Amino acid sequence: MLDSNEIEKLRPQKNIVNPDIPFHFLQEVEPDQDGILQSINTIFLSSKECAFKCLMCDLWKNTLEGSTPQVAILKQIDHALDLLPEASVIKLYNSGNFFDQKSIPPSDYPGIIKRIRSYKKVIVENHAKLCGQACVDFNDQLNGKLEVAIGLETIHPDVLPKLNKQLSLEDFKLAAKFLNSHGIDMRAFILLNPPYLTDEKENIEWTIKTVQFAFDCGVGCCSIIPTRPGNGVMEKLQQQGFYVPPSLNALEEVFEKALNLRQGRVFVDTWNIDFLSKCSHCFKARKHRLEQMNLMQRIYPQITCSSHPIQS
Repeated sequence: MLDSNEIEKLRPQKNIVNPDIPFHFLQEVEPDQDGILQSINTIFLSSKECAFKCLMCDLWKNTLEGSTPQVAILKQIDHALDLLPEASVIKLYNSGNFFDQKSIPPSDYPGIIKRIRSYKKVIVENHAKLCGQACVDFNDQLNGKLEVAIGLETIHPDVLPKLNKQLSLEDFKLAAKFLNSHGIDMRAFILLNPPYLTDEKENIEWTIKTVQFAFDCGVGCCSIIPTRPGNGVMEKLQQQGFYVPPSLNALEEVFEKALNLRQGRVFVDTWNIDFLSKCSHCFKARKHRLEQMNLMQRIYPQITCSSHPIQS
């Protein structure tokens, strides 16, 4: 099992980011718990790197060296909101933990809250172990409602400890119980094909088990993410046979099975998923199908490829 030092040694260089400008922002659309499509302004903030060096993570590529300067986050939000259209929901994603005081300075909270008063929901990402009173206090000051997105990844008993996430299932349960008791919504990030799980059938099975576990904990929304190479250590694990990229077939199957649970919203991450497909003829149509299923939360007919009757 690799530790944080070994993981960091295998990394390529970080990208250079400006502390006064978010490294990316966009508007997207997502259905709410009632199935009503909501416009979402998503801001990818440039902040301090996450303290947890998860094995599969590549979010550190767009983070600052050292603690985030005071007021920098406010400048970033201003920059993005000046250019984004109006929306009903805002995601403030900072490649780590919103309630890590070195990542988002608490002195900036009042300014952040002032800037996002018009939004009916505010979604942030955070580690389960950092879900405490700060979440409650922040939520109480919003005009809208807070939702905390937590990386659950997998409930496989052998794989989760190897991810260097420093998270147990009990940690996740406790965070969920705490947030639910204070009326704070949750979503969970779940991996398809995490490292150390290489059989496709097992990967589909454990992804569904993890989605079910999240819903049982009171999570309202699950986002399934195909595990990607690209952070250094994942390439090494792939060479050693400990990581196998998922197939587009597997992503489609796991999405259908997760939607059929009918226990909450389920999304699949379609960003840069071309590496999953071996057929350029049907890929665009299959990706579009997944995106429509994200929006409508129902299963659409599978795409038949004339070039490859057996899809891959």
